[in-house]
Amino acid sequence: MIGTFHVSQTETPDTSAPTEGYDAYSIQQKWQARWAEADPFRAGGADDTRPRKYVLGMFPYPSGDLHMGHAESYAYVDIVARFWRHRGYNVLNPIGWDSFGLPAENAAIQRGADPREWTYANIEQHKKSFREYGSSYDWSRILHTSDPEYYHWNQWLFQRLYERGLAYRKESPVNWCPNDQTVLANEQVVDGHCERCGAEVIKKKLTQWYFKITEYADRLLDDLNQLEGFWPQKVIRMQRNWIGRSVGADIDFEIEGRADKVTVFSTRPDTLHGATFMVVAPDSDLAAELAAGSSAEVRMRFQDYLESVQRETEIERQSTDRPKTGVFLDRFAINPVNGERLPIWAADYVLADYGHGAVMAVPAHDQRDLDFARAFDLPVKVVVDTTAPITGSIPVIELDEEGVPIDPGPLETLADIDPATTGIALTGDGRVINSGSLDGLSKRNAIARIIEQLEAAGTGRAAKSYRLRDWLISRQRFWGTPIPMIHTEDGRIVPVPEDQLPLRLPDARGLDLAPKGTSPLGGATDWMKTTDPGTGAPALRDPDTMDTFVDSSWYFLRFLAPNDSNEAFPSREADRWAPVDSYIGGVEHAILHLLYARFITKVLFDMGLIDFTEPFSSLINQGMVLLDGSKMSKSKGNLVEFASSMIDPGADAVRTAIAFAGPVEDDINWEDVSTTGAQKFLARAWRVATDVTSDPDVVWAEGDASLRRVTHRLLADAPGLVEQTKFNVVVARLMELVNATRKVIDTGAGPADPAVREAAEATAMILDLFAPHLAEEMWEILGYDGFVGLVPWRTADATLLVEESVTAVVQIDGKVRGTLQVPARIDAAELERLARADEKVVRSLAGREITRVVVRPPKVVSFSTH
Repeated sequence: MIGTFHVSQTETPDTSAPTEGYDAYSIQQKWQARWAEADPFRAGGADDTRPRKYVLGMFPYPSGDLHMGHAESYAYVDIVARFWRHRGYNVLNPIGWDSFGLPAENAAIQRGADPREWTYANIEQHKKSFREYGSSYDWSRILHTSDPEYYHWNQWLFQRLYERGLAYRKESPVNWCPNDQTVLANEQVVDGHCERCGAEVIKKKLTQWYFKITEYADRLLDDLNQLEGFWPQKVIRMQRNWIGRSVGADIDFEIEGRADKVTVFSTRPDTLHGATFMVVAPDSDLAAELAAGSSAEVRMRFQDYLESVQRETEIERQSTDRPKTGVFLDRFAINPVNGERLPIWAADYVLADYGHGAVMAVPAHDQRDLDFARAFDLPVKVVVDTTAPITGSIPVIELDEEGVPIDPGPLETLADIDPATTGIALTGDGRVINSGSLDGLSKRNAIARIIEQLEAAGTGRAAKSYRLRDWLISRQRFWGTPIPMIHTEDGRIVPVPEDQLPLRLPDARGLDLAPKGTSPLGGATDWMKTTDPGTGAPALRDPDTMDTFVDSSWYFLRFLAPNDSNEAFPSREADRWAPVDSYIGGVEHAILHLLYARFITKVLFDMGLIDFTEPFSSLINQGMVLLDGSKMSKSKGNLVEFASSMIDPGADAVRTAIAFAGPVEDDINWEDVSTTGAQKFLARAWRVATDVTSDPDVVWAEGDASLRRVTHRLLADAPGLVEQTKFNVVVARLMELVNATRKVIDTGAGPADPAVREAAEATAMILDLFAPHLAEEMWEILGYDGFVGLVPWRTADATLLVEESVTAVVQIDGKVRGTLQVPARIDAAELERLARADEKVVRSLAGREITRVVVRPPKVVSFSTH
């Protein structure tokens, strides 16, 4: 069974000690030293004519050493990179570190140290661990996002977005972590709590920097079609839901006593005649303004309500199973289609940053509006008759056993399902009623007609709305990219001159890095002081730093020339290598990171710097590694340290056990991962190589035909299995090959059989994907110079792929009762005859009558006796 180490019932017993003579750690050290000296995995230059593959793992954050959760992801990265080298590709597989961010700053605060010291010490440990793991990186392309040489280009990118109107500053309610004392993006709030520290997030008004990602909402959504079949469907669905495009209309409502109209977005403008009140978000500027124009009593009630709402999370506010609350603002809107006065309420189920922060409430046809109307005794007006048939609908007629139509009884009427009585909103399709000239139209036609009428009257227009919000990038912390803008004395905001980039962080010594609601950079008095580049007058730098998602939104391009001091990346290198062919990492980044990388890619495309619009052509998401029932995490303290595992059981055993543990996308319980079983398998493979006595130039065709077929079937099948990320199946097939080889070694021509050498060489080449140290050792034992990791994939002999005979399984009442060796092209009648005549089958039937037979030649015969 794939996923569990086992010994086949047909395997020749191996009486030697399972790992006797196999010194995994010494082999590991030997080959790591040789790789370090030869640097065999460096990507070829511009003169390399091989086809190219860019393989990239999501780069790590250096918070201490790696653990087995990292080991899983980076094992998969290395399998893919090594595979494509064997297939004749020039492979780029770089490594870097996402080294800015809160963990380093918090660790520095706890230790009273510079975050640089903690960060770069951890990076050095990571580098050591990756080398010990046998990762085949191009070590000439290392980058750290906290290096000025990297964040210089973050600042350059910020200024390019600013020039294009895609970076701007505004005051708005933001997610505020009271523990870390910093702003969080929506994506960094999980179930109302800070993703990093777990503190409950509150709303706070601040003036912040944003990237206008909503400008690209349609392209971000529509271009997901390019990724169908190449990205996991789950991730594509999550991206679509997060962007959340809704199509409808913007409708302008007059407000009594207010000069400016209020615009409301609705996906159902066809129900406009059914609006009976308006709801505004209590934490919006509009609600504050409307309350301010009411009586002192209303203002007091509103303020109390606002304070209670500010203690709620967005998740709580959007919950459908909690009682509806709100405050009447004693103000009225005017319905533009019928002139009716609509009372305006502030209620927490409307969010300030959705649409325009106000909704027209149509309680008959929206469940949340209906719940609110029933709670506060507000009118409910039905304007869509969902009992009325629409064009193209086909009534369902039920028939009795004799085919006679069953009388459905009295038909449902609109009175029977009145929402005011039932408490259930009518959200289905039907015919419009009580809506003047729209009466009798279907939903689709009514929407088109009402938009025409609104546009003609100048009171509305077709529109789209999105769940996606602009990307808030300001952070009130030290350890990040300084925002390259200057605040002048006369209130202007201007870019730091480009020839002054990178704007470097000041020395952290002497700064109070403790969270206090404002950026620690504000306390670096000398650093904050600068001059207006236009006038020379005194000015101040911006004290905030950038969200670290900016760092990771384009790093895959910096890997193309990480040491280039003249540009972020050369376009000629992007033309050669990008986009990334295989991107590998956790599904937890399905929104956090991928959306931003897609956005920046599209901006760079529009700037003419790249010729593609999606950064990652193929995405592989691995499952989580669990320990004690939850994800391995340094913060949780439930992890298996990486460093100790590299000594015993060793890197090869860890990598092989992880690859064998199950499908890539499934979670792995570390308690179920057998590194001991992996050690035993690898020792058997090593012993096969040491037992070979034939010379490298032996004629393979003269060897055992049965073993040769096993070898060549694996050579033929493994590429497809790897490309489908069925790594566990490849390991299982390698085990079968090693067992088959062992059987031939111990019988017949023995170690001198040419097929044994052929199988051993194929084992070494394929094993390079999973256990590269042992694979190199086997290759050397077999008499070859050079690295097996660079050996071209052996071509399978097609004549050996034709099965001369196969094993057929005979089942009785679902249980296996016998096996038969039969010709591969046997027909159903002959297979059934042989199955009925088999002694084991006859004995198992014990005279019982066979009531049903299923034959699937050449592999299955199933008898039923029930």
